[in-house]
Amino acid sequence: MFPAELSRIERTLLVIALVFIIIIAVKMTMFFVTIILTSIFFAMLAYPSLTWLKKKGLSDIVAVSIITVIACLVIVAFILLTVLSVNTLINDIPLFQQELNMRLADITHLLQTVGIPNNALSLPQVNLDSIISLVISSVMGLGEAVIFLFFVGVTTFFLLLETPHLGTRFRQLGGKSPETIRQVSRMAGYVTDFIVVRTETNLIHGVLFGGFLSIMGVHAAILWGILVFLLGYIPYIGLIIASVPAIFFAWLQFGVWGAVAVIAAVCVLNLIVENPVYSYLAAQKFEVPALIVIISVIFWGWLLGLIGMFFAIPLTLLLFLVFQIFEECRWINRVMGVSHLFEEDQADSPTFVPESQ
Repeated sequence: MFPAELSRIERTLLVIALVFIIIIAVKMTMFFVTIILTSIFFAMLAYPSLTWLKKKGLSDIVAVSIITVIACLVIVAFILLTVLSVNTLINDIPLFQQELNMRLADITHLLQTVGIPNNALSLPQVNLDSIISLVISSVMGLGEAVIFLFFVGVTTFFLLLETPHLGTRFRQLGGKSPETIRQVSRMAGYVTDFIVVRTETNLIHGVLFGGFLSIMGVHAAILWGILVFLLGYIPYIGLIIASVPAIFFAWLQFGVWGAVAVIAAVCVLNLIVENPVYSYLAAQKFEVPALIVIISVIFWGWLLGLIGMFFAIPLTLLLFLVFQIFEECRWINRVMGVSHLFEEDQADSPTFVPESQ
């Protein structure tokens, strides 16, 4: 990696300087980097379908075109459903405000019954209209979102066309040993598995959670199910954050017991939906210490915003791969407790980088 005449300390300093330069460069080109990362995410998600269609005898261009059309229809339906749910939420704000005022009055009455006078504690007046409008305006930038999705779609389309040839091209790179190629193939399999399984799990979780809220009669149940699906990609904290609005609106409508019911549903769904996923990944020794996961979410979120938090685990796995490829950095994987990801008994892991056809 570095000239042999350099001392160990000099090599370490060069690595640190290079890391800081890369971080600054990524931060300055965040919009471009997020487009590339999102495209890679969708390409990995679509790769199993691409492989299946090619086994049916379809050419690359036909298979990719079919996947692209289906993906566009799904995304459009997803966006329309989200917009419809948000509009319903906005239209019902006056009703929500009345319910909130009633709940705050109940709290004030409860405080009086335990001997706390009104002048000792006055609850603030909350304007839901201004709060929800502020949240929506900060989250939704329609023009930028359309441009972002357009470039992601185009990049993903051509990335899928190139996917069948990536394996041969990588093996033709000079100086790449069979061990390095095997490590790259194995980690690409880990990342692909995580993305596919995580997406399937989030979909199940979102449908069940939204369905439960709909049966219960909670306002904007579909929107909270969509939120669970999206934020489920963020490890540990994503599902907790996604459940907060549903708990709040259940409290508005049904009081404390409504909030308790939603909390119980969240716990049950985590038990019956999340555990099989982690069992599946653990069966392939996909075990990363919780502290590393949390730190990766914080770091990638700072570096790339919300997209970085979504892709924290795949990006961290790829970073581990870089550490493993360069002998000077392998000690980092050992210190972090993830060196088992590259051990020999993982040789049966699936690969994302395929053979050329």
